[in-house]
Amino acid sequence: MSQVPAATRTLRVLRYLASQPDPVPLEHISRACDLPRSTAYHLLAAMVAEGFVVHLAEERSYGLGVAAFEVGSGYSRQAPLQRIARHQLAALVDRTGESAHLAVLHGRDVLYVVEERAPGRPPLVTDIGVRLPAHLTASGRALLAALPAPQVRALYPEAAAFVDRTGRGPRRPSELRSLLSAVRRAGHAEEDGEVTLGFASVAAAVLDHNAHPLAAVAATYEGAPPPGLTEEVCRTAASLSRRIGGRDAGAARPLVPRQDPMRG
Repeated sequence: MSQVPAATRTLRVLRYLASQPDPVPLEHISRACDLPRSTAYHLLAAMVAEGFVVHLAEERSYGLGVAAFEVGSGYSRQAPLQRIARHQLAALVDRTGESAHLAVLHGRDVLYVVEERAPGRPPLVTDIGVRLPAHLTASGRALLAALPAPQVRALYPEAAAFVDRTGRGPRRPSELRSLLSAVRRAGHAEEDGEVTLGFASVAAAVLDHNAHPLAAVAATYEGAPPPGLTEEVCRTAASLSRRIGGRDAGAARPLVPRQDPMRG
């Protein structure tokens, strides 16, 4: 530990506190962050002084402070993922000739936050700010497949949670579980005519350092699937994951051929 910079120790503590649902005692922080108790105490005292941590003396515990919230708010304002993604999506469009977009999960919907249109391609419903049912979109499936199973069950507890657009797609929890299992095995998600008849999409998740899905990269095409499109989409998502210090989903799960029967 003597060779680990103090900044690394501090960030380790902040990351641990951010992952907890409630403030935690000093002993828990010391153990979880592999720090001597005295070291953890002095780090926390410094972070309390700077406003990144609050000490709840009555509960003998520590939680995140206002300064930590300000950092998170700054991240949201600057939207670094969208800024990075815009350039990489443009490159994806140049390489494939198909329109590409970035979407994030909002409840049972995906929200499209970046879109790059390919020249000469027909307009799509995936404009920036548009929401679509997550279980019907390739982007949503890629995101849902990377979530813990209990979270997916909470989002889709019964058949009434499923909406329909074109008469295709999962309509009950068991069908969605089967579809997401196939997505996890493949390392990417697909949909064909479930959002708009005649159009299909392929998507892959962008993961943070905890393997939590932050967003999904997708490309939409009309007619036959372009050769190599799946690999290009997965490559772009993996590159974005690395740029934000996250995990490469493709490194843990091999891709399968496009003709693998995974559409639900």
